[in-house]
Amino acid sequence: MNRVVVGISGASGVPYAADLLETLRRIEGVETHLVLTQGAKRVIAEELGASPKQLTALADVVHDDRDVGAPIASGSFPTRGMVVIPCSATTLAKVAHGLADNLLTRAAYVHLKERRPLILVPREAPLPLPSLRAMVQAAEAGAVILPASPGFYHKPQTIPDLLGFITQRVLDLLGLEYPRSPRWKEA
Repeated sequence: MNRVVVGISGASGVPYAADLLETLRRIEGVETHLVLTQGAKRVIAEELGASPKQLTALADVVHDDRDVGAPIASGSFPTRGMVVIPCSATTLAKVAHGLADNLLTRAAYVHLKERRPLILVPREAPLPLPSLRAMVQAAEAGAVILPASPGFYHKPQTIPDLLGFITQRVLDLLGLEYPRSPRWKEA
C-alpha cells in the first residue's frame, strides 16, 4: 500500500507542504492522508494567501486533528511513511517525547512504534538548544530529521526549484520514484 501521511504543523514553510502534496498527486498509486493543526491553518493563510480548503483539496483523505480515533492513529493502518512538513518546534518536541495529544502527534508516535519512516522537516533558524536536543531525541527514536535547507548544486532559478529539492529528498526517503529535482551531477 502506498499510503503517505502528511502532517502540516504551525510553522513557516507551508509552501514545502504544498509542493509535496502536488507532487504526490502525480505519482500513480499513492494515496495521501493529510492532517493539519490549528496553527497550520493560520500559516496557510499567511504564506499561501489561500484557505485550508485549497490545500486540503490536494490530498486524497483529510483528517481532523482532534480525531485521535482516525485510521492513521492506529498501527494496524499500513502506510509507506509519514512526513511532518513543516514541523514546528512544538510538534518536534512532542514527537521527541512521545506526547500524542492530537492526531498529528499520535500518527507520528504510531510511525515510530511501528518502525515506519517518519520524516520531520523543521524550517526554523537559528536553532536553540532545546530544539537541537529534541532533534537528537527524535532521531534516536527513529525519525529522520530533514531540515528545509535546499541545496544549490542544481542551480535553482525559481522558488519551485528550491521547494522541489526538499520534495525530492522526501520522496527518496519514502522510496518513491519521481523526478522532482535534478540530482547531483545531473544538473
